[in-house]
Amino acid sequence: MLFITGILIVLVLLALILSKATSALTALILVPVAGALIAGFGLDTAKFAVEGIKNIAPVAAMFIFAILFFGVLTDAGMFDPIINRTLRMVGHDPVRIAMGAAVLSMVVHLDGSGAVTFLITVPAMLPLFDRLGMDRRILAGVVALGAGAMNIVPWGGPTLRASSALEIPVTDLYNPIILPQLAGLAFVLFVAWRMGKREAARLGLDSGVQTAAFTPPEQTEAEKSLRRPKLFWVNIALTVLTIAVLISGKIAPALVFMLSAVLALMVNYPSLKDQKERIDAHAKAALMMAGILMAAGVFTGIMKESGMITAMAREAVAVIPAGMGAHIPVAVAVLSMPLSLVFDPDSFYFGFLPVIAEVGQQMNVSPASVGQAAILGQMTTGFPFSPLTATTFLLTGLTGIDLADHQRFSMKYAFLTTLVMTLVALLLGVFPV
Repeated sequence: MLFITGILIVLVLLALILSKATSALTALILVPVAGALIAGFGLDTAKFAVEGIKNIAPVAAMFIFAILFFGVLTDAGMFDPIINRTLRMVGHDPVRIAMGAAVLSMVVHLDGSGAVTFLITVPAMLPLFDRLGMDRRILAGVVALGAGAMNIVPWGGPTLRASSALEIPVTDLYNPIILPQLAGLAFVLFVAWRMGKREAARLGLDSGVQTAAFTPPEQTEAEKSLRRPKLFWVNIALTVLTIAVLISGKIAPALVFMLSAVLALMVNYPSLKDQKERIDAHAKAALMMAGILMAAGVFTGIMKESGMITAMAREAVAVIPAGMGAHIPVAVAVLSMPLSLVFDPDSFYFGFLPVIAEVGQQMNVSPASVGQAAILGQMTTGFPFSPLTATTFLLTGLTGIDLADHQRFSMKYAFLTTLVMTLVALLLGVFPV
């Protein structure tokens, strides 16, 4: 009974989310509650849900204050000198322009927002591409690759979802794959260099250090009033300290970002009025994701506390050969990027991943390994190519290319980036062989 109920809940959840019949928030709450009630759990359903919400709360708190922290630093203009310096350095060299676009997307994507990354990076780099007649598909590709590989950061959506669904601390999930992620970022720069070289040859341009007069992007009066250029190094130091403490794992991630967000507000906007305005400006983005995470807590709480996931995993274990268990993380990692074209992040991480992780656990495979495998591609390297995310269409719209052209030209490099990170993870012993 538990097995059948669990399967039906997952299938209905996936169907509702993928068909967009309801929002993810609605499906994650109503479907498991209805399923548990039909299965006869009665008022215990509420206890299961509350237990799941308790487990999710630290992750939701971390995300809310991470959004506020990076939002305040963006408002204060911390990224402006970095962007302007990058644009000055690339000049008229196709190789530098391609690599500069990749670096810029990585830096801007520190806040974990694909929309912000594309809205800042593409308009800044597009005039350089058009001035030299460079292929816009290269711009879309290197920006997508840079943002995708950077999206693994512990405050990014996929990592937070995996942490929430598997009830594993974010630092435990992320720290072992820091080196694989760095390898992925290095591979992205290699791809950008290679694309730039080929484009220079196609255009008949020598790879030189030609420079052009640089004019910083225009800012509105409202943006200028928020900038705090004199506090640039203070904000940089605060960012480095925050990331270092987060990775150290010595302080809970939620508290790290709470303290950092409060400090960023106090340092950059001492006025209570200004602080309230900055909080209001970023409240919508923070609330939307926090709501999804809390709803996911209801889903995972009911599925785990009721025993449905365990029952589903037992049935799966019965049909999987014993020798295949150890290969589950590698299989998930290899398939993770292509699965971005099939599953949106909520349906994958909250509906699909917990079942696979439980199957692995019953075959002596750590759930953390399965989660780490998933975030090497599923809506990380894969998100800027997936038709299931609005940001993909934002990227193709800003660059003026078709989605099909974008996928044909660059998606293979996203898959290769995931394979590179998977190989490094295997060599480091993150995944069992």
